[in-house]
Amino acid sequence: MRLKIVNSPNFDKKTRSKKLIKYVIIHYTGMQSEIESIMRLKDKSSKVSCHYLINRKGLITKMVPDTKIAWHAGKSKWKKINNLNKYSLGIELVNKGHKFGYEKYSELQIKSLIKLCTYLKKKYNFKNESFLGHSDIAPFRKLDPGEKFPWKRLSKLKIGFWYQKKIFENLTKNEVDIRSTFFKNIYKIGYRYFNLRKKNKSDSLVIRAFQRRFLPDNITGNIDLKTLKISQFLANQ
Repeated sequence: MRLKIVNSPNFDKKTRSKKLIKYVIIHYTGMQSEIESIMRLKDKSSKVSCHYLINRKGLITKMVPDTKIAWHAGKSKWKKINNLNKYSLGIELVNKGHKFGYEKYSELQIKSLIKLCTYLKKKYNFKNESFLGHSDIAPFRKLDPGEKFPWKRLSKLKIGFWYQKKIFENLTKNEVDIRSTFFKNIYKIGYRYFNLRKKNKSDSLVIRAFQRRFLPDNITGNIDLKTLKISQFLANQ
């Protein structure tokens, strides 16, 4: 696999064990150009970095060694882990993001991402569910990689998880406590940042993060029947 090397100084100097690398977090750069993105990831004062960056032509740039902890995830939670930097690899995809004109990811970019993720999966013995989006682990702060990211396509290649088309047809809203059931389901999947027993104004941000990944055409922040069914399916896999 052809890699360009551009070193970032933004990482913990202590080398981590291969066993600590449990997840891949996918981001978009959210800046107006590739050059601007790389400059920021190289800038010591920015205190941000990633392990890999993939531009729109599919070129993969390696910026931090896998065995070093890059600063990409920030404040985050998934399952029993807080602050995922220590336990993950960060991949940035060049994309202007929601702030500057969110773009569809290029075909060359996605093909390179698939190639890279397939390589990393084999190298670190990752599970399908080891591949997450930044918004999955930080739903209050982040939208990336966003609703245009092809999670469904990648799941067919065993990169990330998805649901089957036929999902719990017998489940109806009237049969369950909607909020309780949904949040219990996504807690089981790995999502955090909510109270299982008590409603919060921020609940809609978590619901949106879930929908942004699994219902990209229906990001409402409300738990409709399909959102509930998808959570039920995924929680029982």
